[in-house]
Amino acid sequence: MFHIFQYQPLRLITQNSFSSMCLKQMLSRPVAFAQIWKSWFSSHSLLGKKNIILMGPPGAGKTTIGRIVGQKLDCPVIDIDDDVLETTWNMSVSEKLQDVSYEEFLEEEGKALLKFSASGSVISLSGSNPMHAAGMQHIKKNGIVVYLDVPTRVIMSRLKAKEMDRIVGLSPGISLKDVLQFRKQFYKRWFDVRVLCGGDVEAEVVAEKVLDGVKRYQDSELETFISTRSSRSGRSTEENSHKLFFSDVVTQGLALDGGLFVPERGLPKFTAEEWQGLIEVTYIERAQVILEKCIHPADIPASKLAEIIETAYGENFSCSKVAPVRHLAGNQFLLELFHGPTASFKDFALQLVPHLFAYCIPRSCNYLILVATSGDTGSAVLDGFSRLHDTDKQRIALVNFFPEDGVSPIQKSQMIGCQKENAWSVGVKSDFDFCQTAIKKIFTNSDFTGFLTVEYGTALAAANSINWARLLPQIVYHASAYLDLVHQGIISFGSPVDICIPTGNFGNMLAAFYAKMMGIPIRKCICASNENNILTDFIKTGVYDLRGRKLISSFSPAVDILKSSNLERYLHLIANEDGQLVTQLFNQLENQGHFQLQKDLLGKLQQDLVAGWCSDEDCLAAIHSVYSTTGYILDTHTAVAKVVADRLQDRTCPIIISSTAHYSKFAPAILRALRIAEINQNPLSQLHLLSSYSALPPIHWGLLETLKKTGNGDHQVCAADMSVLMSHIETLIQNHFM
Repeated sequence: MFHIFQYQPLRLITQNSFSSMCLKQMLSRPVAFAQIWKSWFSSHSLLGKKNIILMGPPGAGKTTIGRIVGQKLDCPVIDIDDDVLETTWNMSVSEKLQDVSYEEFLEEEGKALLKFSASGSVISLSGSNPMHAAGMQHIKKNGIVVYLDVPTRVIMSRLKAKEMDRIVGLSPGISLKDVLQFRKQFYKRWFDVRVLCGGDVEAEVVAEKVLDGVKRYQDSELETFISTRSSRSGRSTEENSHKLFFSDVVTQGLALDGGLFVPERGLPKFTAEEWQGLIEVTYIERAQVILEKCIHPADIPASKLAEIIETAYGENFSCSKVAPVRHLAGNQFLLELFHGPTASFKDFALQLVPHLFAYCIPRSCNYLILVATSGDTGSAVLDGFSRLHDTDKQRIALVNFFPEDGVSPIQKSQMIGCQKENAWSVGVKSDFDFCQTAIKKIFTNSDFTGFLTVEYGTALAAANSINWARLLPQIVYHASAYLDLVHQGIISFGSPVDICIPTGNFGNMLAAFYAKMMGIPIRKCICASNENNILTDFIKTGVYDLRGRKLISSFSPAVDILKSSNLERYLHLIANEDGQLVTQLFNQLENQGHFQLQKDLLGKLQQDLVAGWCSDEDCLAAIHSVYSTTGYILDTHTAVAKVVADRLQDRTCPIIISSTAHYSKFAPAILRALRIAEINQNPLSQLHLLSSYSALPPIHWGLLETLKKTGNGDHQVCAADMSVLMSHIETLIQNHFM
């Protein structure tokens, strides 16, 4: 990251910038002096000797916006086309295009850029400058590159209105749209700051967004994180001085006080125009734009982030749309989140997070990732971390704890089969809540974590949904689902939708709520539980009560959860970031097994959330009914959401049901729902039987391959005892890192 604030003392300014006569005049006219000082200070503190470099396709408005930005900063403005190329060539750019070939033009343009230098200026590039690597490397050395990202359809409309037919690369057989799409790869390679520019946004507004983007790029101090259990008013001077950034919370996972990390200033908001600019782009492009706003470039530069996102979603998902939206019936739509390598929504985060983690951690330390899973997280996190580069695998290992008897046979086979040289699964003779609570206690056990660091040079980190980075990719697919409905013509932008999600740990639901906060018009978030319906009771009454409750094993094991970790983040938000209240509530839950919300907080919660629950019998009946009428097979978790959606929706707007896993993972329950009398206990045989139905969607490719290759394999099993778990962790560290 460039650190380009350059504050100069006033005595230097008076000596070097103004004559003594001007200074006397200004001091005698304090208002005029203040205005001149403000103008000088704004441009010099923002730019220093650096340039603001505007980049984008032809028709993006670079020249106009550059002039406005230059006026606001009172600094030189340089247009590469007019002030450099045409001066160098003694002819217009259009004439040059007629005079030489496409390749020759790019080379001549690049040579001119290599000879150009400036400082403290606003520079508007030509649309084709970014296609010459050496030229861009030269100019980028002394500047912040701002990408004016204008939707392709808007650019095409503008160029048509201007009757511009001389575009570099445009030729018979190659359309303007093809040229613009081809160039995007070059723009994405070079930019530091992206500015979203809708079709009807005035140049003055875009110029302000450019300045805001540059300021954000320069100052990562604004994007810090706090614990849900820390209060701004109650924080000490030491706590305030120790700021935490995205890279810190990715590696640390859980706050030292037991709370969860949240951005201190909240999430970024998109305007309606910015969202609409994402309607026609791919899922990967949507992810890049949204995550760039949530992750400061000082933590992960935009170009690196784009590379990570492309790696995560480019080839690892079986559907080109990554997270397609499918019409089910009536006003119900399915958001299919099971096209990743391990067949559940967890793949969206866990194909991405390992690469974020590997980039953010210091090279001087080894890391062991601790994970607790109720089913789907296990195979997803094992698969994700196993795809790291070999050098990263040597310093990053992972252990996955799961309830030995609390997951489906196929889920267990997956977790065992996904073990690699740096990733292992350990079955625990207890339930998910024990596994999750044990990991939290291990993280807050400073004696144990300190011992691991000193003795083995190894730090612990978390990859569960308690890790902030796990939530961000989930925001993307909720936003993308809404944009897809707009793109399909189901709704117009601004029309509301409801969202129904099978919910256990509350992370997926929280991500939908975050998408709503960022500007997606979600009306109601509907929380769907199975018979472990503690969240349903809580949302209806405001009482979170674990007393007397025992976890019930169900056909939807991923939501067999009684302690919903991410609920803490949501309560911190609606409580106006009152960390003391959150601490009080969750200490009471830990010590007494219950807490109750104040009436005003319950009112806020019920404005956002509604809830219902579904029995196993109703779940199986829904699977049978949907298959009978549509030929589509729901998994058991999606069926829970379908039942609750049927009961709670008012049918005044579309409802998006999150289909969080592929039915292949729960074959015995699905076969029972389809009323198959005799069910073979072999998971592979069960999948072959399901495939004979030729249903939609087809059997999951990745799951089938995993079971074919690995069979049952071996894994460790341990007792539900903290000391036993810690002993396992120490042994794994010794075996892998020492």
